[in-house]
Amino acid sequence: MITALHTLVYAEDPDAARTFFRDVLQFPGADTGGGWLIFQTGPSELACHPSSWEHGGEKGSTDQRFDLSLMCDDLAATVAELTERGASFEGEVVEEQWGSTIQLVVPGAGTMTLYQPKYDAPATAHPDDTLVW
Repeated sequence: MITALHTLVYAEDPDAARTFFRDVLQFPGADTGGGWLIFQTGPSELACHPSSWEHGGEKGSTDQRFDLSLMCDDLAATVAELTERGASFEGEVVEEQWGSTIQLVVPGAGTMTLYQPKYDAPATAHPDDTLVW
């Protein structure tokens, strides 16, 4: 039985990235030895997208095979809170059909998308909610 999703972030400066996840994002976790931190990230979702597409008269494609995003329930408040803790962002908020997004800078590891979904997110559904295909 699958019990969780384990995500890996590969960083040129893993100590900076680990410090960011621990101190700025304040993810709880455990040190598995030698400074190898494993963080609890809460609920998760998994989506499967096509590597090429056509939608609304626009075509696109990507060579990416995996992507990592963080979700929040109030993007403006989350950006303000994380900025107070020392986080920085690349670019401005972008309104997508599926959510409001911004690029969060992870020290030593690049950027990841932070977004507020515009859909009923399965990851944050109440246990009593019925998810319908």
